[in-house]
Amino acid sequence: VVANALTHGAAPDGSTDSAPAINRALAEAGERGGGTVLLPPGTYRIDDYLRIGHSGVVLRGAGSGRTKLLATRNLTELIGPYGSRYGGDKSSWSWAGGLIWLSPQARHDSLVTAIRARAWPYEGWTGNTRDAWTTLTTVRPARRGDRTITVEDPAPLRPGRLVVLRLADDADHTLLEHMAGGGPGPEAYLWDDKTKLTSYVPYEWPVRITAVHGRRVTLERPLPLDARPEWDPRLISGTAALTHSGVVGLTLEAVETPQSPHLLDKGYNGVTFQCAYDCWAEDVVVRHVDNGFGLVAASACTLRRTRVEGRGSHHPYFCREGAHDNLIEDFRVAARTVPAPAGTQLHGINVEGLSSHNVWSRGVMEMGTFDTHRGMPFANVRTEITVENNGRHGGDASAGPLYGARFTHWNVTVTNGRAGLVKIDTIAPYSATVGISDVREFDQIDVPDFTGELHARVEAYGTPETLHPKNLYEAQRDLRR
Repeated sequence: VVANALTHGAAPDGSTDSAPAINRALAEAGERGGGTVLLPPGTYRIDDYLRIGHSGVVLRGAGSGRTKLLATRNLTELIGPYGSRYGGDKSSWSWAGGLIWLSPQARHDSLVTAIRARAWPYEGWTGNTRDAWTTLTTVRPARRGDRTITVEDPAPLRPGRLVVLRLADDADHTLLEHMAGGGPGPEAYLWDDKTKLTSYVPYEWPVRITAVHGRRVTLERPLPLDARPEWDPRLISGTAALTHSGVVGLTLEAVETPQSPHLLDKGYNGVTFQCAYDCWAEDVVVRHVDNGFGLVAASACTLRRTRVEGRGSHHPYFCREGAHDNLIEDFRVAARTVPAPAGTQLHGINVEGLSSHNVWSRGVMEMGTFDTHRGMPFANVRTEITVENNGRHGGDASAGPLYGARFTHWNVTVTNGRAGLVKIDTIAPYSATVGISDVREFDQIDVPDFTGELHARVEAYGTPETLHPKNLYEAQRDLRR
């Protein structure tokens, strides 16, 4: 333990603004090389957002039922209006930022500077304009699933180093076709006018190196895609990541205000991980928020025993801007406590923006949906979830297909019988819909983005209670032990 927030001046009776004291404690812990900042039982008023910008720093309350942060202001007030880099009058606080924001300090500072300058930024590993990177080495051809690759120059590489695999698309959009599973349907798809989608490439995938033997480099996880010469595969260094930091054992409650009209959120947002790797939240509740838990260009992060409660939110969970390999387990989206105001929209457990290989496991959703939000996310899993399927997906037409290849929905009980976004065998290529309850189409009904055979499967339909294994993620993990 590095610090107790009380010794820095935090007030557990809510009488004064504790944000400066907590932020000082977090910053000092980081400057000392990491550690835990304790928030003893009580209610702490915060008039600013909390920032974890150093690796190895954990903000730890006494439990979500004992330590509460009461947030009085939103991110528009604290940082400023945040427009969309794609134009229009939308507020990017509708899908970005948090009142607890875990992001490496230098990257966070540059992002906030750009927002205040109204130079609406990209949010990921390669900077506000996606040019803040250097090549470490190019990569020889490799196949999806390979863990050992061959590089041209191993000199900059060492075990333990975090690198980013960069894959650029070609003029024929064959990288996007590959993400969609390949074949006649993706080849016939019109990609050129999907300008939001094409702005998401190059695909950037952070990964840690575990071994270097000559030019043979072993990675922590298998390749998510092929590395083909036409995509100029290379390992690059981008922004320095936030690693091994977390938030544990507290409730973040925003002052209760009416939910804003769709895409005009002010930024009463919960906990967001950005350019974070191997970070976590555990036993954390967010209440009365615009958007709950965010993974923005975050990878290998774990959210465990998290809950979204209160007056209703836009995105209870959002996973975007190339967020990969994250786990959200034992989660709950509680039913809203007040009716939804006119003009608002509820999504659910969101994934978009070429985000891949994320898992939602053991969840209860009293409202919301499996919000696959265009931007062609791929290879994501939702397993052992009960859902009152009453949310809707969003996503601009210019963001392209709803689904890339290899989505799996496994053991899902739908309490209101609605099929949309859960039973995906007629819309998602190379997908598996396994062990979902009997459903029918009503409300928002989608049509396939790709023509022809989807190579999708549906199994154990209508009988989730008979499915074995119950949880696909846990079964796959057990096979690796």
